[in-house]
Amino acid sequence: MGDGSTAQVQQVQQVQQVQQLRQVLLWPLRLMRAGSEGGEGGEGGDGIAEPAPWQRLRDLSGQSPWREHFDEYTGGAGGFHERHYNEFVAFLPYVQRFLYGRGRAARGHADAGASGSPMRVFRRRDIATARVVPRPGDAPVLLAVVHIDLYFFYGVDVVLLNVEVASEGLTLPQAQELMYRFGRAYPPGWDAGGRPLHCLAGFEWLDAEGRVLASSDAQDREAFMSHVAEHRAPRIASHWEFVLAPLVNHHSTAAGALRYRQIEYYRMPMMAWLALDDPRRLSRHDFVRLALGTGGNEAPAAAVDAPVLPFAEAHLEGFERDFCYDRFWSEAGAAPHTRYLCSGLALVAVGAAGSEFYRCGDRGVLAQFRHQHFMLFLIAHLQKAALLMTSDRLAEALTAMDVTVPASVKRFKRQIRLAYVGFLGFTHRYWFHEVSEQAHVKALFHMCTRHLGTDALYDEVKERIRDMNSYLDADSLRRQANTVVRLTVVTIFGLVGTVTTGFLGMNLLAEAEASLARKAALFLLVFVPTIALTMYTMVKSKRLSDFLDVVSDERVPAWTKFKAFFAVWRSARD
Repeated sequence: MGDGSTAQVQQVQQVQQVQQLRQVLLWPLRLMRAGSEGGEGGEGGDGIAEPAPWQRLRDLSGQSPWREHFDEYTGGAGGFHERHYNEFVAFLPYVQRFLYGRGRAARGHADAGASGSPMRVFRRRDIATARVVPRPGDAPVLLAVVHIDLYFFYGVDVVLLNVEVASEGLTLPQAQELMYRFGRAYPPGWDAGGRPLHCLAGFEWLDAEGRVLASSDAQDREAFMSHVAEHRAPRIASHWEFVLAPLVNHHSTAAGALRYRQIEYYRMPMMAWLALDDPRRLSRHDFVRLALGTGGNEAPAAAVDAPVLPFAEAHLEGFERDFCYDRFWSEAGAAPHTRYLCSGLALVAVGAAGSEFYRCGDRGVLAQFRHQHFMLFLIAHLQKAALLMTSDRLAEALTAMDVTVPASVKRFKRQIRLAYVGFLGFTHRYWFHEVSEQAHVKALFHMCTRHLGTDALYDEVKERIRDMNSYLDADSLRRQANTVVRLTVVTIFGLVGTVTTGFLGMNLLAEAEASLARKAALFLLVFVPTIALTMYTMVKSKRLSDFLDVVSDERVPAWTKFKAFFAVWRSARD
């Protein structure tokens, strides 16, 4: 009995402590334009130009907690620190122009697509803390809210919600559970007891005085099920709806000038920075859980020398090669034993709390995590979200088209043309294969984009747009050819009258001295039949064109040519 108790105490003592945790959520959402499912290129469904989404949010300043955030790159030296300089120089020049513009000081009155940054940031400061309960029965955990931002982008109807929280003194299983459960837009299901699966058991946003601003309603199973049954779209949990307000879910009944719709999976992309007592004590299964975001071990009292992997060993073959960046996983360097884990939907940094450089928020790994690494993560997920949004628009445009309704066909053509122009703008403004020449930034960006599959997605969307644009070009050429044929037929048959009139001359009827009334009557007598004959020729132009084709074929006998002539007036039912 004594030996067993001693072993359990040793196991508890061996549980890793996370001295500091920084967790960042980055949730891409599609902005819906007024008057249509998606709208196109800054115009509503009626073709009237709309203000940019950030302009509408800025106009709602009296009714909204969001305020435009003019950050350290506005030119003011007081808020500009070395970490911001290090962030700037980490990226290549064309990425710098995307992220920071050509001087943000003038962007308040300059066109964002011209001299200002294509990226606009809004921040709310009324939420100070998140009080969460990871699993039923767990003690509440307080997470300090570092900031909550919205990122808008010029020419792309995508907004990214960014939430950064911080905590201290957690155990490794607690940190893993928070990383697994924190960023869930809605519950994927419920257990037999009605408790939401994979979500936090409790979630509350608190203000600086500790008052509850909003809480999760993930336990309200009927509300989520009835919403899906009615709208065929998921319902966003109430605490996330509160954060996004006055932006509202496109499929909700709430009124709102800015509406959004889910683009990707309901689990928000996540970054995490963990400062541990000793990262070398982490087992392979700990790294797997951190990289793939599978949560803590369901059996925390399991023997340390017999860890449980979350998936089969065969499935995790090549894990270190595919998901780990181990350049700094050594005794050497300013921050020894630092390891990066990347799965596309998660980017995690693990290091020693005893390393001053790892914990430094001005020049160290923490500063890099919150600046360079965050920006490369943002670029990768913006690219994927914009491509998925474009694909959605193409599908919606094709679904809404009715070939029997000319107005529908015209609207479809306009939407495809605007989507093509928007895709060109995205390609030249936001599509990068390389963002930096710094080795670790470059490598992490490549790992993100490889796991997200953005290259293959880009090729797929590009091919779809090219196919639709080629169809429109071919259709336009076909219509032009038909028009040319009809005009040619009218010209040929009108040539007979023209030559005859020209040969006879203008003295066929000597009415030069006639009265004006007589001249007008004679003019109308000729003009009206001519117009009628021309219109009739246009109506029969298709059949007359077929007749001309037969007449011009020397291999066709004369009788067949006569039959083709009489076929011009044959009924369509014949």
